[in-house]
Amino acid sequence: MLQFQRDTLELKCAGLTAEQLKERVAPPSGLSLVGLVRHAAEVERGWFRNVINGEDSRSPWTPAGSTDWADFDVDHLDEDGVAEAFAVWREECARARVVVDAADSLDACGHLGEEAYSLRYVIAHMIEEYARHNGHADLLRERLDGVTGE
Repeated sequence: MLQFQRDTLELKCAGLTAEQLKERVAPPSGLSLVGLVRHAAEVERGWFRNVINGEDSRSPWTPAGSTDWADFDVDHLDEDGVAEAFAVWREECARARVVVDAADSLDACGHLGEEAYSLRYVIAHMIEEYARHNGHADLLRERLDGVTGE
């Protein structure tokens, strides 16, 4: 189901130009499709690599030392920056699959601060995270060019 949700986000972005992917079409929301892709990359990285795998991986988009989330800050992106967002997201998804495959069981735990989270929890959370944002992506895509999920 998690891969289905990832594929759905990819589908919602398919066939659009870099400018369309950056466009914020539902004011006052600042959401854009490429912003959602960058956010998905961050959530994949954070939960699978940092929490479950115990890494200390930093965002490629948030400057060192900053606590601000830069996922949705996409106005400055050119075509290469949009392509990079998709490449980073796909790489984080691939890394997440490696982490899941290496786990002994869904009960394997990682930590976020003092709190323990099982791999089972993380996968369920990721399905929910994608499902929620895929609803946003569906609305954004429809506003951009009228394409719906039908």
